[in-house]
Amino acid sequence: MVATANETEIGQISRSLDSQTDLSTPLSRKFAKFSHTLLYIILALAALTLAVGVGQGQSLAGMFEAAVALAVSAIPEGLPAVVTVTLAIGVNRMARQHAIVRKLPAVETLGGATVICSDKTGTLTENQMTVQEIYAGGQCYQVSGIGYSPVGEITSAGDAAQIGADLQDCLIAGLACNDSHLEEDHNRWLVIGDPTEGALIAAANKADFYPALIAQSFPRIDSIPFESEFQYMATLHDTSDQAHVIYVKGSVEAILTRCSINQNEVKQQVERMAEEGLRVLAFAKKTVPQSQQTIDHDDIETGLIFLGLQGMIDPPRTEAIAAVHSCQSAGIQVKMITGDHVTTAKAIAQRIGLQRAGQANAYDGQQLAQMNDAELSQAVAESVVFARVAPAQKLRLVEALQSRGEIVAMTGDGVNDAPALRKADIGIAMAGAGTDVAREAADMLLTDDNFASIEAAVEEGRTVYQNLRKAIAFILPVNGGESMTILISALFARDLPILSLQVLWLNMVNSIAMTVPLAFEPKSDGVMQRSPRNPREPLLSRSLIYRILAISVFNWILIFGMFEWVRQSTGDLPLARTMAIQALVAGRIVYLLSISQLGIALINKLRGRKTVPFKDIRAIIFGIVGATTLQIIFSQWGVMNALFGTAPLNLNQWLICLLPALPMIPTALLVNQIDRFD
Repeated sequence: MVATANETEIGQISRSLDSQTDLSTPLSRKFAKFSHTLLYIILALAALTLAVGVGQGQSLAGMFEAAVALAVSAIPEGLPAVVTVTLAIGVNRMARQHAIVRKLPAVETLGGATVICSDKTGTLTENQMTVQEIYAGGQCYQVSGIGYSPVGEITSAGDAAQIGADLQDCLIAGLACNDSHLEEDHNRWLVIGDPTEGALIAAANKADFYPALIAQSFPRIDSIPFESEFQYMATLHDTSDQAHVIYVKGSVEAILTRCSINQNEVKQQVERMAEEGLRVLAFAKKTVPQSQQTIDHDDIETGLIFLGLQGMIDPPRTEAIAAVHSCQSAGIQVKMITGDHVTTAKAIAQRIGLQRAGQANAYDGQQLAQMNDAELSQAVAESVVFARVAPAQKLRLVEALQSRGEIVAMTGDGVNDAPALRKADIGIAMAGAGTDVAREAADMLLTDDNFASIEAAVEEGRTVYQNLRKAIAFILPVNGGESMTILISALFARDLPILSLQVLWLNMVNSIAMTVPLAFEPKSDGVMQRSPRNPREPLLSRSLIYRILAISVFNWILIFGMFEWVRQSTGDLPLARTMAIQALVAGRIVYLLSISQLGIALINKLRGRKTVPFKDIRAIIFGIVGATTLQIIFSQWGVMNALFGTAPLNLNQWLICLLPALPMIPTALLVNQIDRFD
């Protein structure tokens, strides 16, 4: 017993998780700020309306109704529902891309990511390790074959190699110090356990050494499992002689420091293999008395006999190379974090295309440990590769990137990765190889452990945010036009062009019918060609505010103008209000077409160009048809007339309601130049 409770490794991880409070997402922070600001503005305007009206001698009851109508018209009641639906649709689309989102706001957060920190093995690479080269007894051997199949041979200088004692010891060490096994399934060899250990078994099989034979000849007595802190694994075996033997495998740095050997020669071989993109493991053994039945870390601190090296390659995923390029085109930095040797990591990074200014700059864990926070912040900005990184150092990397204002997505699968996953803006755990602790700490799970799925999820996240902007740009101008109409009418003691109950109908029924379909909008062609949006940009950017103000003024003119014209022409208030509302809805339909891909598809169709498939934009068509149907019921059904104070319209009146919507076309084209969605 060396520690208990919080002093154990698991306890320290638990304390670290407890100290990492769940960070609010950029979207939730922006909506919170927007909601508070909008609330204060609405309360101020409602109070102003009440005070001015009463001060002008109007009745308190009448001005209170006007203030309520103003508040109802200004509050975008349908926006929370639309946001939730949009995020939920994003979750569904991401699930089809092998990315399962555990926390709804993470959909948009991933779309705003500026840096993706990814594991190498299995995420950027195939996770199909194959031993290609062995160095033992001062001689180099080549190993043919692909994957975990035993088909292949070991050669030296192009000829079949003689399996001498040195090579034999190196291969046996790889078999003995191993907790995995291979299985054949429908003529395909699979590893049950760690892919690296599977590669060692396959290499030994090519020299006719098999796990069952080793288990029988050298039965295991005790072992030290691999730990990232020590970077090695050790096993104790009974050799049926007067002594037992300890086999050790691990990183070159961890093994060589425990061996009495000329390290320069070995390190030259390691560098040569690493430059070829090979992951290099070192092997050693030690003889101990037959009476020893257990092993501890102290038993292998010194006196190890170096056996050799095995270099294996895990080729990059073809789709990961394309995904990395797509992220870079989108202005997203991709950084590789791996436990491999720094030279190996750099070679793989260059093959994948992970470069900054033409260089795959790299730091290893020892260098990171010696840096203060300022130095680390500079290092994460300059480097794209972090090798021999301990899981605890991932947390420092996340904090350093966030200190520079980056939105960080971090991948991980181990228990020790959990604090970094929790701290990151978007934690991504591996559903296949990940631990339960990592999955619980993450915001998103990858079912195929593939970097290409992260890129696809980022694309969906950007589409979600774009659709959210469209929804805001569609809802708020209507609220703006309605509130301006009510405010000006109340201040000048005129009849309200639109009643509070009618406002609720527009905001809760008509708005949602036409806004929710925007959540189904497909991604635009250039969604991954733009740089990430500024994380500090408010929910309502300057260009979006200009758009909202312009359309709000147009809607106010439309409502007020139609109401006053009909009222003065007929003296019928219900009819004037009904026609003002129907004219507003007609203008909204034109505006909806201008911001949706349906409008773009119609223009491209007229020009004979390629259009978006109908199935991708049919939601907007259904929304327009549904809203139009509801508006016909709103004015033509007697029950609705009684409930909402509306009046039925004849054909001429319907046509008159459509005419004022036509000026919306040039207005929409103008604001689309000011605030673009593509």
